Parts: sequence; structure tokens; C-alpha cells
Amino acid sequence: MAVSFLGRRIALTRRNFLKIPKRHGYIVLLPEIGEESSEKNPLLKDDNLPEFNTFTIEKCIAAIGKQTVDFEEKMKTLEKTVDSTKDLDIFNDWLHPIEDAYLPLETTWGIAKTLYFGNQSLMPTKCYMGIHERAIRAIATKFGSASLFKACKEALDNKDIKLTHSQKRVLTKYVLEGTLNGLQLQGKTFEKYLDDLSYVSSKVKEYKAKYESATAAYSMIIHNKHIVEDFPEDYLKSIAIDSKQPYLGPWMITLKPYILQPFMEYCPDRELRATIWDADVIRCSNYQERSVQSSVTLEELRGRRIEQAKRLGFKSYADMSMQTKMAGTLENLHNTLEILRSTAFPVQEQEIASLTEFAKERDFNDIIRVWDVAFWGRKQRRSMFNYDDNKWREYFPLPTVLSGLFEHIESLFNVKIVENKKADIWHKDVRFFDIFDLNESSAAPIANFYLDPYARGREKFRKEQDSGWVSTIKSKSKIGNSTPLIALIFNFPPPVGDKPSLLSFRDLQVLFQKFGHGLQHLLTTVEYSDIAGLSFVEWDAVFICDFFMENWLYEPFMLQKISGHYETKEPLPAEVIESIKTMRSHLAGYKLCKELYLSHLDLDLHSSETFWVQMMKRLWPKYFALPLEKRNVHVCNFEAIWSGNWAAAYFSKVWSEMIAADLYTAFQEVKSDESQQKELGARFRNTFLSLGGSYPAAEVFRKFRGRDPSPQALLDNLGLTRAVKETK
Repeated sequence: MAVSFLGRRIALTRRNFLKIPKRHGYIVLLPEIGEESSEKNPLLKDDNLPEFNTFTIEKCIAAIGKQTVDFEEKMKTLEKTVDSTKDLDIFNDWLHPIEDAYLPLETTWGIAKTLYFGNQSLMPTKCYMGIHERAIRAIATKFGSASLFKACKEALDNKDIKLTHSQKRVLTKYVLEGTLNGLQLQGKTFEKYLDDLSYVSSKVKEYKAKYESATAAYSMIIHNKHIVEDFPEDYLKSIAIDSKQPYLGPWMITLKPYILQPFMEYCPDRELRATIWDADVIRCSNYQERSVQSSVTLEELRGRRIEQAKRLGFKSYADMSMQTKMAGTLENLHNTLEILRSTAFPVQEQEIASLTEFAKERDFNDIIRVWDVAFWGRKQRRSMFNYDDNKWREYFPLPTVLSGLFEHIESLFNVKIVENKKADIWHKDVRFFDIFDLNESSAAPIANFYLDPYARGREKFRKEQDSGWVSTIKSKSKIGNSTPLIALIFNFPPPVGDKPSLLSFRDLQVLFQKFGHGLQHLLTTVEYSDIAGLSFVEWDAVFICDFFMENWLYEPFMLQKISGHYETKEPLPAEVIESIKTMRSHLAGYKLCKELYLSHLDLDLHSSETFWVQMMKRLWPKYFALPLEKRNVHVCNFEAIWSGNWAAAYFSKVWSEMIAADLYTAFQEVKSDESQQKELGARFRNTFLSLGGSYPAAEVFRKFRGRDPSPQALLDNLGLTRAVKETK
């Protein structure tokens, strides 16, 4: 199946559309579906909420099978109609029926996705991937229809047709998606473009298989108890061969991120750290057996992506990427990233010097290498800020944190969050909430969300050390009379007896980020699902609300609001609040430079045909104060850009964080004035939370801030501006 460049990320709630040309039919075998299923979605109750209590995989597969066929048949029927009828109304005759047919499919897919993240005993990976692939094949027909592409383009260009702003934006989306699918190409050029898409898809699958095999093949068994004596208990449970006896061992270390990252922070044995680091960075390289080597595969992949872009008239794949990015142009992007680098790099040099001095004071007698930074960085952070995660956790019981977070959201955006006990849930830990708009008098909620907070061993999907997921089940749509519904799924420590779930500071960051992400979907006021919430929001703008919400965590009043010792109810000590505020700047130059390096590397890999080894060697010293190790061939396992949908888009999180910092600065400027804070909260809701993809993100920013964004706020937030002044 051909994959184009606009594919959406399933885990981050944006629809994962595969861009394919019009297909000429295929056979789908469907399970039997009862008569009533043809009248309604068999996975929904009468109140239109998912019927999780009676959910079965068979029901889900049957529903997705029928809905995908219905959707594809609807597309074929509409194409025949438009080809044979003149003067069709592009919305009433085309786009409204498509949206109406899409919404049930979105809901079934969303239910499957939610269970995939939240309860893999109900939705195993293999079953989910079948549903996922079937859904994206069907939905892709929206953007693979030459007839629809032509009709949308003509309607957009026709000055005599009266269209609302939102309608113009929907048409813009269809035209852009169709253009990037090559639908404007003719004859053999179009056929070659289809070959490009097919080839790229095959190479992505080839790389993914190699990456997964190389990752799964490696493990290290540790028997020495002294190695793990400082490891946190929840981490020990995740690596113990017998999770019920985490302190007895042995323990298995793998290359999965949620295993690898904490190991590098806590392992006191430098040789073991170097061994695991080496295993990580040589994955898929020529240092490994031929079956998992990816250098040739990724060269073929990046070369064909550049060809694909040139066939559409772009200079490179990275240039094509800018069509869906707030950054706008490569020149603007590189200039902005360089402003960040030029401040962060000299700070990083000081950070590494300081870290080396700190380590030497504790009998370290070598130079700091890449595999030392996480370990000594953790120790230095603890020393400088009296950082004790276990002690700090006691002040952040989940019920108190949620109460404070909800209160802040309600105050800032004039909504009310109320728990509703009537909804079906997939596990007893899951809670369901209504959101009411206090700007309106209606008693009906404007949106709903599920909250599934606790880790449940292998039952939940997990990737990073601190995972959180926002799963879209329903989008807002006036056509389908649909209100937003999402699931927020986390892996926080579960309660034990009378002891509530206690959150680490990293848990708090994940919680605030995902609520920010979810609010953009829940509080949208756009009437078309194609541009509501996070749909059609530029890739580099999709995390803005995540980082915006996280910024509040560094405010003393917020830390007081969400904290209280779980036993004594004592407030968070003032020195801890101060530590949290200043701890943000610890190794900030190093961390930012690392993200900027990977962003620049990704862009160059998709702009130039230079062999990746030379590219890596040229860029590394520009961003790192540490030398590039001989066996460090991380390009080969840069999975996010080779098979993770982030090709020429890796910079997106840094960009979102930069924009969020600038937005948040507006609130800092009036922090002592409650009425102005509320006024800004209303403006933020009416722009970033409300408008979704109905306006370009740069325009939404200008509506809120009254000017174009600046990188300075991010440098200030991370303490880098101050640090640079101190080094001079």
C-alpha cells in the first residue's frame, strides 16, 4: 500500500491516512453481521457511547468490515454521480455524505485504538493492526479520488460559489492532500509517481522489519544485585524475570526505550552502560548481521522520497514537507533552529565541563562520554536540587493532582468537568467525564473523555519510559451531530491498599501534556470533522497545547494547587517548589542541542543525496561538545524518520515547544492580574483550542499574540538566556 507524506500518527490522535490512488476493486471477506448492525453501530449503546461491557473482537472486526465497505461503496457511488451530473453542490452532494459515512468508521476505529492502548487482552496488537490497516485503506479513498480532487479544486477557484471560511478550508485540505498524492499528474508521470509511493511503502516495511528484529534480538541478563540497588521499584518490576519478586533477580535489560532510558540513568557500572549504549547505536548497522542491516535500505528510501518530491515539482522531500508545516520554508526553519543552537551550544559546553568536574569529585577519572551523561546528570541533579523522586512523589497523589488540574482548566477556559458514572468502561480503573461549557446555558455536555490512569503490567501498550496516549473516538461534526470523545491513557503507579497513586514529576509532565493535547480536540468549535480539533493542524503545531499546559507546572501557585502530602496533607515545601522551577534548566543546553541535531540531520537526509556517514560526521561537532564515537551509527536506527511517519518532520516537537513558550509568556506578563489571566484564557480557548485546523497555525498564533512568533521565549524558559550571560 502506497504511503504518502501526509500520513497521520495513530498514537497522537491525528488520523493515519495512507495516501493511495483510486483502486479498481478488491475482495473483502466479512464475518456475518446481524440484521440490527446494518441500522446502527453495533459497538454503541442507545446513548451513542461505546458499549465496552459487551465488547468482543469479533464484533469490532465485523463492524469495521462493514463500515469500510460501506465507505468505499459510498465513494464509488459519489464518483459515478459526479462524473455523470452537472451542477453538483460540492458540499451537499459530495462532502456531507462522505463525512456522514466516515464518522461511524472513525468511532469503531477509535474504540479499537483505545483498547489497543488500554487493554491488550481485549485488543491484541495483531487484531488491532488488521483493523487499523483496513480502516486507513478505506479512509484513504477520500484523498485518492481524482474526481473529488478536481471538483474541490474547481469549487475553490470558482468565485461565484458562496462558501463559508470553514468550507474553503475543507476544500483547501482536499486539494492539498490530492496534490501530494499526485492527482494533478497525467499519464506516465502519474504512473511513475504511483511507483514511487509503492516503492517507498515497501522500503518502509522492509526497514521496520529490520528494526524490530534487531531490537528484539538483543538482551542482557544481570545477576549482580549491587548493580540494581539504586534502581526504582517500579523499574525493577519491569526488568525482573519474575516481576513478583523484583529484588531477587535476575533482571533482563533490552533496547525498548522504557527499559533502556532508566538503565542509562541508574546503572553505576560504566562498562555495562557502554555495552548497552553500543548495542543501541549499532542497531541495524553494518556492525550487525546482514539480515538486519539497514544502510542500503535507508539510502534507497531517502533517495526515492527525494525523487517523489521532485516529480511533484519540489526541490526536495524536505521542501515538500514544508507544505504541511507552520515553519513555512526551510530557510525560515533553519534560521530559527540556528538561533536556538547558537545560544544552547555554549551553555552545553559549560554543562559538560561542570558535569565532568562533578564526576571527578566523586572519583571518576576519565573524560565524560555519551554513555555517562544520563548517569552523572541524574546524580548531579539530585545533588544540586535535593531531587529525591520517591520523596517528591509523596506530595503528588493522583486525586489531588487531578483536582488541581481540573480546577485550573475550569478557571482558565470557563468549563466544568464532571464525573459521570453511567458510561461503560473497559476496566474498573477507568473513569468517564462530561465537559460543560459555562459560556452556554445548555445542560448537555459539549464533550466527554475517559481517563485510564494506572499501569497494568503487559495489559497496556507501552513504548517510552513515561507513556501517555490520547485516543480519538469521536470528532466534532455538525453533519453527523457528533460531539468530541477521547480516551486519555497513562501508565502511572497504581494505588496499593490505602496508599493512592503517587506521581513523579515526569508523570506530572506527561499528564499536563496529554490534557493539553486532549483539550484541543474536546473544546473545538469547528463544525467539519476534517478540520476540527487536531485535524489539518500542521505537524509542527500539533504539540503546542501539550507544551503550553506543561508550562504551568513551573508556577509556584500551580504546584501548591496540585500537591499535598498523601498522609499528612502538608503542602509542598517551598524549597521543593524552588527546585522544580530551577531544575528545568539542568542540562537544558545539552538536551536542546540533541533535539536540534536530530532535527537538522533529518532535514539534510531528506534534502541532499550525500551519503549519511559524511552528513553525520559534519553535523555532530556543530551540536555536541562530546566527540562522535567510532561505532556510533545512530542514523541506521533513527526509526522515527524511516518508519515512524516523521520524515523531514522530526523538528516538530521543538517547534511546538518554542511556540508554546511564546504563548505562555503572555500569561506570565499579566500573572498578578486575575481578570487579565481570565481574558487571556478566553482568548486562548477561542483560538488554539477552538479553531482546530480551520486556520493555518501561524494565523491562529497572530490572532492570539498579535505578532509572529519568536524563539526567545523558549530560550528564556529553559534558562539558557541567563546561562549564556553568566558564562560571559
